[in-house]
Amino acid sequence: EIVKLFVFTRSYLLGRYLSLTCTVPLKPTSQIRTLYQPPVGLQNNLFHLPTSYYTSHQIRYLSCSTKMPGKRKSNDGENAGSTPASQTKKNKTDTEWKDIDFTSEAKDKSGSKWNLKISSWNVDGVRACVKKGGAAFVEHESPDVICLQETKVTEKQIPAELKMDEYPHQYWLAAKKDGYSGVALLSKEKPITVEYGFNDSEHDDEGRLITAEYPTFYLVTTYVPNAGRKLVTLDKRMDWDPKFRKHLQELDAKKPVIVCGDLNVAHKEIDLKNPKTNTKNAGFTKEERDGFSTLLEAGFTDVYRHFYPEEKDKYTFWTYMMNCRAKNVGWRLDYMLASNRLVDKVADCIHRTDVLGSDHCPITLLLTKPN
Repeated sequence: EIVKLFVFTRSYLLGRYLSLTCTVPLKPTSQIRTLYQPPVGLQNNLFHLPTSYYTSHQIRYLSCSTKMPGKRKSNDGENAGSTPASQTKKNKTDTEWKDIDFTSEAKDKSGSKWNLKISSWNVDGVRACVKKGGAAFVEHESPDVICLQETKVTEKQIPAELKMDEYPHQYWLAAKKDGYSGVALLSKEKPITVEYGFNDSEHDDEGRLITAEYPTFYLVTTYVPNAGRKLVTLDKRMDWDPKFRKHLQELDAKKPVIVCGDLNVAHKEIDLKNPKTNTKNAGFTKEERDGFSTLLEAGFTDVYRHFYPEEKDKYTFWTYMMNCRAKNVGWRLDYMLASNRLVDKVADCIHRTDVLGSDHCPITLLLTKPN
């Protein structure tokens, strides 16, 4: 026998109340507490299942503590049948390449058409992303440089699909911890120099930063530390911010700098769907937002907001849970930054929101090459 339990609980992720029906085996009340497993996706709060009477047995009262899970794998099953196919399309992994226009006639401030394209993508595990067709993005976008974050591979584990002749110059930085973090830079042109990290063992061991020097600019790709659930690693993040800023300022003193990657912060309220309910959550704390503001004040521009200062509902990350991508309940965590003196050379910054395969979408910068 089974019993259906109606659950009514607050989701801080979505900023609203949710209701759902759970099914558990009918056992004596003393056993149900241990057998009942709350559904994935509920926040870490106490909820109560009211008195229910469905069979000859009566369940008087239950209480269960739920815990917000980390990232779910993108191949986890969706709630089949609960949402029309038209809404769930963006939560699937097959990109409709024919529906995406990768061309652009954008021009910089002087009226010159762009001639340099840089793309960035948090792939949430490059092997999983490639299995979902992610390598095709590189072929369709064909950037001069493609930067990847959260690759989660060593050099021996790099998928063959990414060992492309068009990108003979590849630089992969893995974390010491297996299957964690990691960044990569794939380039058509050979950089003058490439450096890994910024001489800080704690952060460098996590594979978070690659700096490539080109003739007229530096390109930095990064996967910034997350402050963590319940902000358990906020101190690490606060240690990272000034060191990262110092690194960029030192580069900027020599040549203009372009920064791309997952910066793990939604800077303004416009940069996430539910700001009011996330002020104490990783990615939207005052400390993280102030740190990003300080970085911009050091001589850098958030290029997307430079072009689209008032555009709402423009995100680059959506959790796999609760069909958030289909509903566009997201965060803008991925950025292109440029030295202020380089902004006039930028033609556009594009979010490729229709490209699937990760819980983040790629972003692309179009610009004219600096002199």
